[in-house]
Amino acid sequence: MSSDLWSFSLDLYAKPGVEQTCLALQGAGANVCLLLCGLWLEQRGVACTEQRLQQLQQWVGPWDTDVVQPLRTLRSQWKARALQDTALDSLREQVKRLELEAERRLLERLETATKEWPGEQPKDSAQWLQGLVAGADQGNHDALHQLRVAASGT
Repeated sequence: MSSDLWSFSLDLYAKPGVEQTCLALQGAGANVCLLLCGLWLEQRGVACTEQRLQQLQQWVGPWDTDVVQPLRTLRSQWKARALQDTALDSLREQVKRLELEAERRLLERLETATKEWPGEQPKDSAQWLQGLVAGADQGNHDALHQLRVAASGT
């Protein structure tokens, strides 16, 4: 297991099927950075509580709304036109890199905010993941299971 959240996330995301699973969950309204953080906390044995779930949501909300989402929206809006316009495609790739950097900064913030949470509990990623997708489309049980399985080997 990688000790820092960013490395853990990169290692997990590189596993077969994880990228597609994360994109499907993101499309259903889940925040992938929160899910990655939940899996990382589970790997550390941090107990999932309602208070911690709320704290994570509060920490993520403003950064996601003000920074990550506008970049993602812009990148998505340019996708079709960028196929025919190399200059726009180049700009879209720059926006994509900014979006990834914004997600990295978010994960760094989450790691800093949670580093003092003790890791003494039995591992239960189902509790973390279910709590973190509470507002998203709940038809994602298979995708969440795939993430849990992939993370168990990280």
